[in-house]
Amino acid sequence: MKRNIVIAVVTAAALVGGGTATALAVSGDDDDASTPVTRTDDDRDDRDDRSDDGGGDSDDGDRAAAPGDVTAADAIAAALKHTPGTAVSAELDDGSWEIDVLGKGDTWHSVRVDPGTGKVLGSSKDDEDDAAEVRAALKGTSVTAEQAAKAAAAKGTVVSVDLDDDGDDRGWEAETRASGGDGQDWSVGLTTASVTADRDDD
Repeated sequence: MKRNIVIAVVTAAALVGGGTATALAVSGDDDDASTPVTRTDDDRDDRDDRSDDGGGDSDDGDRAAAPGDVTAADAIAAALKHTPGTAVSAELDDGSWEIDVLGKGDTWHSVRVDPGTGKVLGSSKDDEDDAAEVRAALKGTSVTAEQAAKAAAAKGTVVSVDLDDDGDDRGWEAETRASGGDGQDWSVGLTTASVTADRDDD
């Protein structure tokens, strides 16, 4: 019985940066022997393509610090739709908008809104003793927290709006962030919605 003799020759080629490795099996003198070829391509190109589609981590910190698509005014509107009353403050805190709403009597509501979708995440109720002061400060005014947030948005991305009801300089206080991350405080009028730089801001 005639036996086939197969001589295996393996050749490995390494290119700069990790190229293609090729293995060849060459038969001796039998035409029936196969010649398998094994090829392992470098998948660096695939990784490079994936790195261009936004899957990297370089922007994660910026996204975490940004308020998302839902503005302060949008968050206030969503909170009031969920919990009717008077919005007194809105702040981007711990990954969500927190809006304080003064309801009937002395009842306060803290409403959390998702900064990416505008959905209400939850709310809690509390009784505070400063409701009368807040109502007195807002009496006769025409600019709401939502309107103040919209006015301050002309200066940058609004990350908080709060009622300052102390003394004679009552008004809305707003904080904005520029694209570079720098913060600025603004005062928004309770009757005119005029925006001026906060003189107490350093």
